[in-house]
Amino acid sequence: MTIQKLPLEAVQKVRQYIKSNLALPESENYPKPQTLFDTSEEPPEPESLDALGDLFKFASLPEEETPSPNTEGHWFVSAVNPGSTLLKLPGLKLKPNFRLAGYLYRVPEGGAGSIWALPEEFSTTAQLEQALAASGDRAQPPQPSGALVDFMEAVEGDRSPSSYLVASILRRELQEFGVLGKYCEWSHHHLINTIPPQIKWQWRKEAPKDLMPKVASFPDGRVAVEFFTCRVVPPVAIFRHLDQYVAGNYKATCADQALAIKV
Repeated sequence: MTIQKLPLEAVQKVRQYIKSNLALPESENYPKPQTLFDTSEEPPEPESLDALGDLFKFASLPEEETPSPNTEGHWFVSAVNPGSTLLKLPGLKLKPNFRLAGYLYRVPEGGAGSIWALPEEFSTTAQLEQALAASGDRAQPPQPSGALVDFMEAVEGDRSPSSYLVASILRRELQEFGVLGKYCEWSHHHLINTIPPQIKWQWRKEAPKDLMPKVASFPDGRVAVEFFTCRVVPPVAIFRHLDQYVAGNYKATCADQALAIKV
């Protein structure tokens, strides 16, 4: 087994690059409530009874089958292409003929998102919208036809030690795609390589001696990634993240464990 340590600054830059590529437009992050009329100006005065009837024609039309950005708890297709994140990501790329697609869910108190990997032939807007009919609340996102069970199955790379650490950060950022408000989790975690000294900690076990991000490579091709974060919202805690990869695969078995809490 060989162990390689990676500089925290490099991992932080990778994370920031991923976050910037997954940034959503304001219209999707905070959709404006849809109104019958544009309240900024009065509707035109009708010139006849026929014209008066025209004002209400659009109100009697059937509702659109495809929800547009809204804050009413209806899932909708995001215009952002999550796969663009991998165009310049070191060591990783999407497999040929695959695409990542995202859905968003918005309510006044927050929001959620869901990303799927699927073959290009299943990734048209019309096909993605078909899955909306079977979606439900935040816990029941749309699942488009042909989607892989784990979006990381559509990722391949150069199998370098650093590529697996990048994959671990990428997975968590994609899982946090579109998450807002009270539903945020990973966004509250800051990468660390030392124990924050200004806080009194209560440790479950002995404090780790080395918090540097590490990648362990085994002779049979397996890889293990270890890194640490500090969750900065209550309950404030230090976490150890351990991801294990089988040979040649970027789909991981992940374990996130709180090692200490703020006293």
